[in-house]
Amino acid sequence: MTERTSQTQPTGGIPERAAGGVLHIDLDALASNWRTLRDHAGGAEAAAVVKANAYGTGIEKAVPALGKAGCRTFFVAHLSEAIRARAVAPDAAIYVLNGLFAGTCPAYAEHDLRPVLGSFEEIEEWAGFCRAQGRKRQAAIHVDTGMNRLGLTVPQGLTLKDRAELKDFETALLMSHFVSAEESDNPLNRRQIEAFEAVRSSLPGIPASLPNSSGIFLRDKPHYDLVRPGYALYGGNPTPDRDNPMRPVIGLEGRIVQLRWVEADDTVGYNGRWLALEKRRIATISVGYADGYPRSGSARGRSGDELLAGMAIVAGRRCSFAGNVSMDLITVDVTDVPEAQVQRGDTVTLIGGDLTIDEVGRRAGTIGYEILTNLGARYARAYRGGEG
Repeated sequence: MTERTSQTQPTGGIPERAAGGVLHIDLDALASNWRTLRDHAGGAEAAAVVKANAYGTGIEKAVPALGKAGCRTFFVAHLSEAIRARAVAPDAAIYVLNGLFAGTCPAYAEHDLRPVLGSFEEIEEWAGFCRAQGRKRQAAIHVDTGMNRLGLTVPQGLTLKDRAELKDFETALLMSHFVSAEESDNPLNRRQIEAFEAVRSSLPGIPASLPNSSGIFLRDKPHYDLVRPGYALYGGNPTPDRDNPMRPVIGLEGRIVQLRWVEADDTVGYNGRWLALEKRRIATISVGYADGYPRSGSARGRSGDELLAGMAIVAGRRCSFAGNVSMDLITVDVTDVPEAQVQRGDTVTLIGGDLTIDEVGRRAGTIGYEILTNLGARYARAYRGGEG
């Protein structure tokens, strides 16, 4: 972990000394990442995706920090998240990605929020609400160009120009979403750009948005009017085939609650899935899958095996997990760390330094996105920076 400074701001109800883990969040790095992405966006506006509690970093902290950096547009997944974002960003444009739930139009109006409309039913409901109010409120329209998840189909999108309902509200944004932008050579990227361009051309004058974090770095530079970075803001690598241009934003430390020696042929953890081939020293860390560290990061096999399993940095050395990740605890093989350098009460790094969020995801057989968004409520949270 990086050295703590006077800028660190402990928050929440859990003091560090009482917490099994400490989540460090660098708001200055978050703001710096937004500026880097803005500078790569070819003059397009850079928004910020702050869904899933700002990818685990906290909406109430992340949104003001991004706002101070210059961000004026935010995207969330749910209406409840949008209301939280509005409370700390009174003048921002805030879009709700997961569509317009039936009967929720009044809440959007009350908090001046913008739904992302992805079906004719949603368009009709929003248009009807705006007509009844006598006010043309803003919304985005989502056209699906290949994800097959949310949004109008491309053929439906091409008929939008003939829909009378579009006269009842202001279409502030036409958007789609990349399927595989992190795979820079995937031909689907070009097909999506072409499909999006066809719909965009049929609706002249409406601002357009396609790129996510990785899409900003595609050679085709499909930046349009607004880019919507998410994962890269929080330190994830938007260019997996190249060095990460982002600064790390989060770090996670876990506290050692006990150390023990296990003998040769002893097993460690539930179901005895990890076997010590010789005497080994085990550190038990007060973090588990209830804290959002995935059970799939468990180490199974024998001591000394080359395993793609969870890892901790202990006194500057990488140490593999030993056995299954349990609900509240992780066991780590610290035999190679001098005994004097690792003691009860010490903290170990579970994310941070050269143990990046992307590597932690790979080692758990998942992606860094899942690690970030699952970071739990039992950590003490220490924020650094973010001041005006």
